[in-house]
Amino acid sequence: MKDESLEVFEAQVISVTEAQSRAEIDIQISTAKRYPRSPERATQNVIAIISKDELLARTCVYSLPRGGKTIDGPSVHLARLIASEYKNLRVDSKIVEIGETMITAQSVCLDLENNFAVRTEVKRRITDKHGQRYAEDMIVMTCNAALSIASRNAILQVVPASATQKIFEAAKKAITGDLSTEQALLKRRKEVLDGYKQVYGVKEEEILALLELETVNQIKEAELLTLIGLANAIKEGDTTVAEAFQRTKENATTADTKQKVAAAIAKAKERKSNQNQTPKE
Repeated sequence: MKDESLEVFEAQVISVTEAQSRAEIDIQISTAKRYPRSPERATQNVIAIISKDELLARTCVYSLPRGGKTIDGPSVHLARLIASEYKNLRVDSKIVEIGETMITAQSVCLDLENNFAVRTEVKRRITDKHGQRYAEDMIVMTCNAALSIASRNAILQVVPASATQKIFEAAKKAITGDLSTEQALLKRRKEVLDGYKQVYGVKEEEILALLELETVNQIKEAELLTLIGLANAIKEGDTTVAEAFQRTKENATTADTKQKVAAAIAKAKERKSNQNQTPKE
């Protein structure tokens, strides 16, 4: 026999929870209306914070190699910083599904002032290349990465692009710092390359193949930004070392890495040859 009293109790619990949630949002909305944000001030505050802290600036950009091109953008850390300074935003994230092969994270960003909300979803695979399901600790890490990425996407769709673009450009300038001298460039280049070798075990030839360069000396400001951004993308779960450097297995390069390096060298030689053949005026 079904216990009707249990059904009534469950209905009451749900209604009380919903009422509490609605009351909480109503209070936040009224507070937001009472203390409206200043978008210009928020933008300048974030830029000032980033400009004063080089280590923080390095965490603000991600880069992903896709189809022979590099896609970059504001990282999870930068999105959170923007949200905290932009104010009057409510961000909720949760895992909505853990399947056999995929997990799904969902995030909602609500602009309490404008009553505008965006919901985003991010899916991440929880199986390896052999189809084996990850261990529990790896699934937890994958879930956390998916939650972070979903919240970043939601925040950046609510905050105006005009503000995020200004902040993003300021972050890129702050990352490299002053590279006006050869000594400063050499120092920063060594820091970045050593970081890849020590943390990820990435070889010099892998980096050159990724950047399509002939020698390390060709790594300048733009390439350093790409490498720093890629490191952040790996940390945040947007990609992996194996995916970024097209490895067949961990700590080993693919069979065609040498071919890519050779192709990059050939391209560089061809450009140099064309430059030499150009008649001088």
